[in-house]
Amino acid sequence: MLDHLLKNGTLVDGTGKDAAQADIGIKDGKIVSVTPAGENGKATKSTKTKETAKETHDIEGKVVCPGFIDPHTHYDAQLFWDNFATPSNIHGVTTAISGNCGFTLAPITSDDDADYIRKMMAQVEGMPLSVLESELEWNWREFGDYLKKLEGNLGLDVGFLAGHSAIRRKIMGERAVGEEANEEEIEQMTAELSKCIEAGALGFSSSQSYTHTDGDGQPIPSRWATKDEMLAFAKTTGEHEGTTLEYITDGCMERFSEEEMDMMTDLSVAANRPLNWNVLTVDAKHRERVMHQVSIGQYAKERGGRVISLTMPTLVGMNLSFGFYCALVKLPDWEETLTLPIPERMKKLKDPTVQEFLYERSQAPEAGVFLRLTGWESYRIGDTYSEANKGLTGKTVAEIARDRGGSGRGLNAFETLCDIVVEDKCETILWPHPTDDDPDSWALRAELWDDDTVLIGGSDAGAHLDRMCGAPYPTDWISDTLRGKKLTTMESAIQKMTNAPAQLFGLKDRGIIAEGYKADLVVFDPETIGAEPVTIRDDLPGNQKRLWSGSQGVEKVFLNGVVTVKDGESTGEKVGNLIRSGKGTKTVKAKS
Repeated sequence: MLDHLLKNGTLVDGTGKDAAQADIGIKDGKIVSVTPAGENGKATKSTKTKETAKETHDIEGKVVCPGFIDPHTHYDAQLFWDNFATPSNIHGVTTAISGNCGFTLAPITSDDDADYIRKMMAQVEGMPLSVLESELEWNWREFGDYLKKLEGNLGLDVGFLAGHSAIRRKIMGERAVGEEANEEEIEQMTAELSKCIEAGALGFSSSQSYTHTDGDGQPIPSRWATKDEMLAFAKTTGEHEGTTLEYITDGCMERFSEEEMDMMTDLSVAANRPLNWNVLTVDAKHRERVMHQVSIGQYAKERGGRVISLTMPTLVGMNLSFGFYCALVKLPDWEETLTLPIPERMKKLKDPTVQEFLYERSQAPEAGVFLRLTGWESYRIGDTYSEANKGLTGKTVAEIARDRGGSGRGLNAFETLCDIVVEDKCETILWPHPTDDDPDSWALRAELWDDDTVLIGGSDAGAHLDRMCGAPYPTDWISDTLRGKKLTTMESAIQKMTNAPAQLFGLKDRGIIAEGYKADLVVFDPETIGAEPVTIRDDLPGNQKRLWSGSQGVEKVFLNGVVTVKDGESTGEKVGNLIRSGKGTKTVKAKS
């Protein structure tokens, strides 16, 4: 007898093939039968399945597809207080890859290391420091000990890369920041990486990006690594089965230098493993920059490597503020002003000379991908905190500027924004509308989705909790394929979020719906599938705030054959597993 029988559903199997009606039988966490309906799988009522089941689900009119795989998350900490990785789970994600950008919570050697890692994670990934201190016991030392703390207590399947910065801190201590490693230390670090991978890490991740600084404002440990150190890590990664590489560098925000292209290629070649980087931000106004970044894929291929660009298929909901650390700090020459004490910051922001300077620098080419956040006139005002700003919530800066007699464009819009922010003592919540939400940019995105060196992903789910919400992209994108811009088919979008990442990471038994594969499934209503608007919730421990988006039209999510989401809500089932390299993964080589 089957555990579950899904009857009369519209099957989208993850391969990219056209949808067809079918029955799916589940037993012991596996798909044991896929029975097409009618002759040649035509969309007629299924008549072939004769098996009985403990629970039968008639899903006529609904789509059933593989569970989604999110290749770039930062759920390393959140899983301790939220075992279900919300809201990713309610958007159909059944597998997540964490430990990206070189940031992991293990290994550590002391309480001082734990304190350093906590403060680094609060700075680089926007995780509330008070929550990191109160909700995690930090009673592990080895990477394997960290994994054991999560094992058996997960609401989805998760795999973790081993992060460069934690390894470097463990071996070099405080010298990890500010100094190069000697040969002996490189040997010790690569030995530590081997221990992490043998314990289950899926590979190695690192960041050498200028955007990443630690809790003291210094470049994170991995940014001090030489190329010899990086290549040693890559070579070690390649000595283990089922491993991969992930990397971020300055050029991910702007353009890759020749040295960066060589670095990524050489890392892939040294490991003979794929390397993925994030995130490719697509803006048709900067097409040359976009195509240059994508060209790393062909560049590496010609030299025996494989480099994959991660890109998002939707615009990620986010908010910003002049009062807390956020992406605006990364605009050219903005950091000096936005890191001043609030009274001094307000004084600067009121100064017309400073306003003009900040505006001009925000439009400079060296702002790179952060240019997409500088459409000041389209910023929508969120929460306000002063009598002077009463009634502005929901209005755009352009509307407010015009109400005040200005043009609502360019410098005038920015001056108006500064006036609003200063009245709120820099606490105003701002909702930017990215400047790359235009037809030409969407056409370019659609072109790149079909590039075999590009992979969908880069949600950063689990990070920047109070500033951005990338987790809903699976439902948001499918909705767009059915009822929005329709730039690709539903079948193609699902393949790119299921089988494609499974193939890149060598994930076994998942990514498609076929006999013998894991029963990780999403059942959704094609008429209503989508993501709710992003809002602010105060449901983190200690009533800390985060951004949230519920799902629409997600009727059921099966993980390992168990219903973990029903009608868009978690059922509380903790049937997720850790994905360990070599056990849950097979080797994917950069070059066969």
